[in-house]
Amino acid sequence: MTIAELITSERIGLKPECSSQKRALEALAELLAGGGDGAGPGSNAIFEALSAREKLGSTGLGHGVAIPHGRLADLEAPRVAVLRLEKGVDFDAMDHEPVDILIALLVPEAATGDHLDLLAQLARGLSQPDTIGALRRAGDAAALEQELVHRFSEG
Repeated sequence: MTIAELITSERIGLKPECSSQKRALEALAELLAGGGDGAGPGSNAIFEALSAREKLGSTGLGHGVAIPHGRLADLEAPRVAVLRLEKGVDFDAMDHEPVDILIALLVPEAATGDHLDLLAQLARGLSQPDTIGALRRAGDAAALEQELVHRFSEG
């Protein structure tokens, strides 16, 4: 399974700004809850899972990128959501840079192997400056989706 296979246009959000890390996580939770058949966990449960992980330590990678992630028992398959902000938000990243690109990963609770593999794919892809630049330059959600699929099509 690749990140590209999990990207859907319904789970890509472009926002001018978020006022806080909490608001960014709420926006990601809403994207992760929607964009499908409507089955599965609601945005509140997803927000709690993402927030619980952040309490263990920031998922901010640096260079304006974060990968919030979590696991939920009542989720049937992994989901990915992308939020790009025009103005970054403080995410307690190691480099203290505000985060403007957030790619959230949600996996079923028992899917430990998939969780680690998908996180590794995201970390590898987002460690490339040209990938980050391309995601920032994408003019709209469709262009952002195209860049994501192109850059994450190999596992």
